[in-house]
Amino acid sequence: MRLCFLVEEHYRHDGMPNEVIGQLTAWGHRVDVVRPGGSLLRMTEVVDTGAHDAWVLKTVSGGPGLTLLEAAAAAGLTTVNDARSIRGVRDKALAAAIGRGRGLPLPPTYAVARPESLREIPAAEYPLVVKPADGSSGRAVHLVSSPERLETLLPVLAGEGMLIAQPYVPNSGTDIKVYAVGGELFATERCSPLHPDPAVRERRVPLSSEVAAIAAQVGAVYGLDLYGVDVLLGPDGPVVVDVNDFPSFRQVPDAAARVARAVLGLARAGGGAATAVPATAPLPVSAAPAPAPATTATATAAAPVTLPYTLPLSIPAQSPPAQISAAAGDTV
Repeated sequence: MRLCFLVEEHYRHDGMPNEVIGQLTAWGHRVDVVRPGGSLLRMTEVVDTGAHDAWVLKTVSGGPGLTLLEAAAAAGLTTVNDARSIRGVRDKALAAAIGRGRGLPLPPTYAVARPESLREIPAAEYPLVVKPADGSSGRAVHLVSSPERLETLLPVLAGEGMLIAQPYVPNSGTDIKVYAVGGELFATERCSPLHPDPAVRERRVPLSSEVAAIAAQVGAVYGLDLYGVDVLLGPDGPVVVDVNDFPSFRQVPDAAARVARAVLGLARAGGGAATAVPATAPLPVSAAPAPAPATTATATAAAPVTLPYTLPLSIPAQSPPAQISAAAGDTV
């Protein structure tokens, strides 16, 4: 197969997606890499409808990569993930409206075009978490303790564009990151960006059936196949605080090979292979009882949880003979 990866400058040297590109190349597939943030793009000609079997996006929110992916989708090409689904989670204000409207446990969310409008939020809602609606990687996330503290932050927030604000969910200082890839869920525990503690190292942890069901529901609600979900374990139960398309998949075993197989499966299936599930329906999770939580970063991790849908993956275990010359270079 021939694939086009859209990779922003921010991820130029990251293991994800470069290791996935290397794995696909080793299996004999052709991968062209477009760096939309560092190239002159001739938009009227950039999408060649016969050149690639699928387009894959690994870019920051707000970057030009999603525009290119949407151009490919408009031309009828397969994209991983679906371009409209990516837009639905990269705009955090839109994601909150979609998710709350379809039963996901998201906190109440305010959106403002100007930071001064945050003054209208009732004092009873504080403390607040304020962040850009198009933010990513923990950028410009602020814990605002009071209306007085908000006043001091207004100059800092002035250049961030649309903002969202959510009541702070009390938690232990760590959150659960659930990765969905190839029909499986993998969970890691990591330090919350609001409570940075260098002593807390990210590690694999068991995944409860409750959190697994929520993570699977996220994929169905937003129409995503490869994604990550940030979950806080609050006093009233799990709360979804962020959803990412094509995340880092850190701590996922054999992540590059798993993601590469998933990309190929989605490309062969023509895009979204997940079976849509009504957001209000309970989602069965075929998981064995979770073992006791690990106490150290090197403890044995829990087995992955299988999603209630299966992606049609069909890549052989052995590398097939290369039918196309492998290449992974920069092209436009």
